[in-house]
Amino acid sequence: MFTHAIVRRPGRDFGLGITTQGLGPPSYALMVEQHGAYVEALRSLGLQVEVLDPLPDHPDAHFVEDAAVVTPALAVLTRPGAEARRGEVPSIEAALARHRPTARIEAPGTLDGGDVLVADGHVFVGLSGRTNREGAAQLGRHLEAQGFTWEPVEVGAGLHLKSGVNWLGGGVLLATKAFASLPPFRPYRIVAAERGEDYAANTLWINGCLLTPAGFGGTRRKLDDLGMRVVELDMSEARKMDGGLTCLSLRF
Repeated sequence: MFTHAIVRRPGRDFGLGITTQGLGPPSYALMVEQHGAYVEALRSLGLQVEVLDPLPDHPDAHFVEDAAVVTPALAVLTRPGAEARRGEVPSIEAALARHRPTARIEAPGTLDGGDVLVADGHVFVGLSGRTNREGAAQLGRHLEAQGFTWEPVEVGAGLHLKSGVNWLGGGVLLATKAFASLPPFRPYRIVAAERGEDYAANTLWINGCLLTPAGFGGTRRKLDDLGMRVVELDMSEARKMDGGLTCLSLRF
């Protein structure tokens, strides 16, 4: 059960962040509107939401999930794979230190929180362009000390692990077709995102409710069949900057 979340308002320079999408220039006004709706959705699910101010000279800083992995007993500060994003971590450390003791990923390890998928007591850590084996192993040691099991997963497509697979609770994963067939996920029930709707795989489970990006009707129908409450949010501007629902908050 999540009770808290940390988010950060997008800065006016957010459109200067790192992206591979080629979906056109983002709108700051629309991004602020969509981010506000996201925050209200978190609050409607019972979370106390701490909203941090924009971080000057760090246009990706509103994607706060990449800067830390929060467990019940510890907040592990990451070492992002993109060097330009490493300056985001001290601000997140200050926010999390009020809630958890902290540890950190050290060089030569790299780790982005978007590569860390918690499925009850088991954790998948994606090996991607942003997270290397050393970073995953360091996180694994922190997880094992708290009684978690974990395993690495090669991320063959997409920016992060959670770009293609996410936890829906109750032993269920939502995944793109590329991720659905990977051996580590075979013990789970897989809901496959519809063809052409891979972005919908970045759906966020919070306290029995699914937050999902708007505009992906085929996948939405599959989520409705699970019998959970589903809330659609417009994510057009975050998507242009390689972002999604999971990366806009730290939940604990």
